Amino acid sequence: MELILKYFPNLTKDQIDKFTKLESLYQDWNLKINVVSRKDIDELYLRHVLHSLAIAKFIEFKNGSKIIDVGTGGGFPGVPLAIMFPNCSFHLVDSIAKKLKVVNEVVEGLGLENVKTTHSRVEDINDSYDFIVSRAVAAMPTFVHWTKGKIAKEQKHDIKNGIIYLKGGDLEEELKDYKTVEIYNLSDYYDEDFFETKKLVYLPLKYKG
Repeated sequence: MELILKYFPNLTKDQIDKFTKLESLYQDWNLKINVVSRKDIDELYLRHVLHSLAIAKFIEFKNGSKIIDVGTGGGFPGVPLAIMFPNCSFHLVDSIAKKLKVVNEVVEGLGLENVKTTHSRVEDINDSYDFIVSRAVAAMPTFVHWTKGKIAKEQKHDIKNGIIYLKGGDLEEELKDYKTVEIYNLSDYYDEDFFETKKLVYLPLKYKG
């Protein structure tokens, strides 16, 4: 938790309470349904929570924004972002039901009212969002294909609506066809060694009606 406060010192009491509660909820549910590896559970704040919150370092979502988290797994980055931005709505989608069971229990345990979950492939979701977020569920061309037609027409932010993707490693080949893509090193946001090779990829997308 100190790690979170190191980089986000202005959290409200409610946010601090929720971030503090996260660990015991995940530890408890992970014993019943394994969604996070043992090593990662021991370093939950570093490897999952802080990693997810890199998106909050990149953009401050405006009140009323709609964000979809595709392939949310155990609830990352969606759950930490929902705590960080209580006045935005988050739609967490995954095709694996047991992972969403854990997410639902965590969301309920935290009393998060700005999160809904859907057990589905993202292609079958019929809605539009300001931003699509995810943590490395597929190569970018595949991901762009999956999320086609999901971007809202109205722009609320200074940066264009689009995909914000957390990924590691060498992305040159995967992103070579995207002329407007922007890549940010998480080591510019955080000091810890874990983030040395991690990146945030922002791809603005045009609304397609």
